[in-house]
Amino acid sequence: MPYDPRGSAMGAEATQISALTAAAAHALCLAGLAVAHSLAGRGALVSDPALALRLLVVCEAPLVIVVFSLLRRDPKHCSFLKAAARGLLGLPIGALLNAFGAVVLGAPVGIKFWTATIYWSLLMSLFTFVPAACVFGASKVDWQNALSYSIYFTSSDVVEYMISVPSHGAVIGAWLGAWPMPLDWERPWQEWPICVTYGAIAGHLIGMVLSLILIVAHRRRVRVKAD
Repeated sequence: MPYDPRGSAMGAEATQISALTAAAAHALCLAGLAVAHSLAGRGALVSDPALALRLLVVCEAPLVIVVFSLLRRDPKHCSFLKAAARGLLGLPIGALLNAFGAVVLGAPVGIKFWTATIYWSLLMSLFTFVPAACVFGASKVDWQNALSYSIYFTSSDVVEYMISVPSHGAVIGAWLGAWPMPLDWERPWQEWPICVTYGAIAGHLIGMVLSLILIVAHRRRVRVKAD
């Protein structure tokens, strides 16, 4: 497929949105996490991880799929329903990849943890895989751009920042959150996947903020060049 220097497959135009629109989109996704936390109650992730994670997935999934389907690449040739279908299909695929990665890195695989692991993997898929599936579909070039850290220095697409930076933040946060697990502190929150979930959510939220900073900086660079 021919390569477009703007960073996307030729024929698929980058979606250009304002920083305010990007902030509103992130706020909607954040609302899903807030509602799930409110429904689950304080401390639910420690007392009943499977329930808390299930609520997070149920509340977050519709918002993420709707928001990023509206931001889909090349809307003239890709309908909202098609983008949403890609997100729904990407949800279990991303969950499998995240679960596999977690197990490889040492996550427990016993029957005691399998329910929580499934919901954690689905939540991680919403953070890392589903937004890109909705926006990019099967475009190899766009996926490579989204996964590459070079987007922090070269991207001209606001949506790439919105997808990549929170995704990287969630992965890094989950990895950092796993560090206390093997320590012999005998704390309830050290059990899988509690501290990993806290880390992933924290990293995802930090990524949202950082993506908005990068978007504003990009807009300023564009205005300076235009002047």
